[in-house]
Amino acid sequence: MRITLNDLKRTSDVTIDLLEIISIEGQQYMARLLMDGEYRLLSDAEGKTRLFRSSWQIQDTLGAFRISSTEVVHASAYNEMVGMQPSSVEPMRIRVQGPNS
Repeated sequence: MRITLNDLKRTSDVTIDLLEIISIEGQQYMARLLMDGEYRLLSDAEGKTRLFRSSWQIQDTLGAFRISSTEVVHASAYNEMVGMQPSSVEPMRIRVQGPNS
């Protein structure tokens, strides 16, 4: 499911339970929001995933909203090594301090 910044602004008394700042090869970031038990990907008005240059840019963009917890999520590249058997490796999660931490 997707949500735009304008949709968030129109929603009264919104709380983002978890903001996941997802790193895309360390060069771009996207925001996935957990609200009311559902994940929503922050998108632009055309429905395309909104990309950011830094985790700080995401935090600044969403700074006016109540966010309970924030994590930076980095996918592991270890399961993509040449010659290694495919395996499932959980992404690394780094909790970001916020007003409620």
